[in-house]
Amino acid sequence: MIIDNLNLGIDIVEVKRFQKIPYDKNKKFYNKIFNKSEINYCLKFKDSYRHFAGKFAIKEATKKSLSKKISFLQIETSHIKNKPVVKIKDNADYSFLVSLSHEKTMAVAVVLSERSTVK
Repeated sequence: MIIDNLNLGIDIVEVKRFQKIPYDKNKKFYNKIFNKSEINYCLKFKDSYRHFAGKFAIKEATKKSLSKKISFLQIETSHIKNKPVVKIKDNADYSFLVSLSHEKTMAVAVVLSERSTVK
């Protein structure tokens, strides 16, 4: 197997973008972007909107790193040993390296995607 394709995506998000859309009053909006486990992960923190912004930045950076269009819900984010990871639902063609940083007002994510092809 040869790694045929590497792509990079980056995104930065203001936390207030999510603070302006309270989860309790806008669940339909959040359910269009995040799956249940992502929502539950963010809501367990006092500063949940900072975590929503981080997960959104990861999803946007992932979309930018891919050579095809996909929906937010196809991009699944989680954490392993406190490090962010991403996978595409029902698609093993891609693997990812993810870096996420967030401060009080901003979140930034960088995603390196590689698409494997058999030659």
